[in-house]
Amino acid sequence: MNELVAVVDDEPDILELVSIHLKKERFRVREFGDAESFYRFLRSDVPTLIVLDLMLPDANGFEICKYIRKTSRLAAVPIIILTARADEGDRVLGLELGADDYVLKPFSPKELVARIKAVLRRMEPVKVPAEAIEVDKLLTLYPGKHEVTVKGEKIDLTSTEFRLLEILASKKGWVFSRDKILDHLWGSEKMVLDRTVDVHIKHLREKLGEAGKLIKNIRGVGYKLQE
Repeated sequence: MNELVAVVDDEPDILELVSIHLKKERFRVREFGDAESFYRFLRSDVPTLIVLDLMLPDANGFEICKYIRKTSRLAAVPIIILTARADEGDRVLGLELGADDYVLKPFSPKELVARIKAVLRRMEPVKVPAEAIEVDKLLTLYPGKHEVTVKGEKIDLTSTEFRLLEILASKKGWVFSRDKILDHLWGSEKMVLDRTVDVHIKHLREKLGEAGKLIKNIRGVGYKLQE
């Protein structure tokens, strides 16, 4: 594997534990014990995925999430939050800020590696036409390039948001249940909150602006992409 995973945690034992298990699976790993060194790394490098603790000595992990999602060259990098903060509000906030998964400490290193692999699988394209998909002459999806435009303007989406939109676009007008969406995104590794799909849909609509109205909520069923 050539995937580079950046692990950010102020506990040396956690860094070592995660790093050992990732390297066993042939991932490349960079370890960071504080936000400052991690920010320096991000100025010149783009990791494949980030494992991020929320409670760092010099920064709040939520602020790091915001920074990554607002920086265009980093915006699509998946983030897995690894934290002891078990409050549901924190978990929902992490998802709203663009995290792709949320793992609680104490944790199983093998499960974390499985979650990482599951998130990376989500970045692989689903079976949709290779050519551009246009919806209502407003939204255009480019599966091959992993890009989305609204009225010709490129929109930066996380890997989860793009894959979610890609799933809806694969059958325009078709209603996908929340369970079906979770199956597509997480497969057998889905260990997420019931609100996860709703949170990602909300975030996706906000980013799409005017085109967000194309994503319809079918009460009690799920979501569809409708012209």
